[in-house]
Amino acid sequence: MKYHLVILGCQMNQADAERVQAVMAKMGYAATETEEEANVIGIIACSVRQKAIDKVYSKIAKWNKWKNKRNLITFVSGCILPDDHQKFLKLFDLVFDMKELASFPAMLSQYGVTTPVSNFSRLHDEELVEIAAPASVADKLNFAGAKPVSKVAAAPQTWEVEPIYNSNFEAFIPIQNGCNKFCTFCAVPYTRGREVSRSSADIIEEARQLVEKGYKSITLLGQNVNSYGLDKKGEELSFAQLLDALGQMADDSGRDVWIYFTSPHPRDMTRDVIETIAKYRSLAKQIHLPVQSGDDKVLIRMNRKHSMERYREVVGWIRELIPSATLFTDVIVGFTGETEEQFEQTRAAVREFRYNMAYIAMYSPRPGAASFAWQDDVPHAVKKERYAVLTGDLEKVAFEHTRKLKDETVRLLVRGKDKKDGYLSGHTEGKIIVRFPSDDESLIGSFVDVRIESVRPFSAEGELVTREVEA
Repeated sequence: MKYHLVILGCQMNQADAERVQAVMAKMGYAATETEEEANVIGIIACSVRQKAIDKVYSKIAKWNKWKNKRNLITFVSGCILPDDHQKFLKLFDLVFDMKELASFPAMLSQYGVTTPVSNFSRLHDEELVEIAAPASVADKLNFAGAKPVSKVAAAPQTWEVEPIYNSNFEAFIPIQNGCNKFCTFCAVPYTRGREVSRSSADIIEEARQLVEKGYKSITLLGQNVNSYGLDKKGEELSFAQLLDALGQMADDSGRDVWIYFTSPHPRDMTRDVIETIAKYRSLAKQIHLPVQSGDDKVLIRMNRKHSMERYREVVGWIRELIPSATLFTDVIVGFTGETEEQFEQTRAAVREFRYNMAYIAMYSPRPGAASFAWQDDVPHAVKKERYAVLTGDLEKVAFEHTRKLKDETVRLLVRGKDKKDGYLSGHTEGKIIVRFPSDDESLIGSFVDVRIESVRPFSAEGELVTREVEA
């Protein structure tokens, strides 16, 4: 029996998918790269972006046609708005919240699928209910003999399932789930709920095991990572303390690893976080700090809960304490009511903060988010124009950084084959993409030194100088 999984959206969905894969493997299913070979096909969906949701509808339309010719079970989970959830119920065989992952095998068995694991007990029709969270992760995946109850005793988080990592050199560690900020453009609080912090002991242990196994890149994940621990004040570490523990553990290991995190919120970012990053070799000198808009009035309408003065203070700490750090951001253009003057303020912010990369999005209303009820009054043509203008501004400021790399030797983590034939590519500690000529795929997943010969705004090209020698 085989399954195929389609993963859409952010890195948090990627981490969730790795745990879905672990449950499927526990049930005895083998993964397949092709949809055509699968007996079970699933999607980890993303309601945050319309484009991702459109892809879900395209996929399920095709799969449902296949059911006329062969047996096939489909499921969907992930980051899903209530409105999309209701529509999916009519299209997919199984729709479940990621918090219900422990119950997924029972749901699949109840649907009539005999799992490859012979000791997996099927439930009767009248027992199609959620399974109470067992006492341990091991128990959660030992579904044989599980007793159904009418309610889940305590909603488990996806991170309680040990993942099957999709890479042997880079990994994602969820440290927090949900968001309390309720930005008016964002659907995340409605798809993932309120903020819940994972046990720091579990986070540190997962990271320690990854470092010992030789992982080179580890990314801490959360909708608002620097609010970590605020829901458990007095019981848990703060985000700065968590970084301190991870930095010390990784540095003491003697291994080379870059530890990243995404995404923080400017309101919750504290100086001690930046001081901690500066303190440890293993804490990567790259910070993603979403600004969304450079205008205070737009930020208020977005309910961002930070001003440009506050944002400027945080960037000041980064420039002071980690001058080598690269700075990434998120920007929305054409938000409801955005005037030309307010857009100009965003352009000024891009020039002032000299971002190395910005993920620019044209605003589109999402059902469930507060701004969905507002008039989307910036014409699409204007949004496209502002997107192009801001991209041009970004290219200019980003190039100021990459052109300084010319003739320098930089270290990068090789991540795979490049689009350019005969080249491999990777990224620097600051996540600047670099390609170099090589067909030696054994370099993938290792650190190498590359001398930069040519540069572009967001990337560079060079020649291999030295490669990492494994101990």
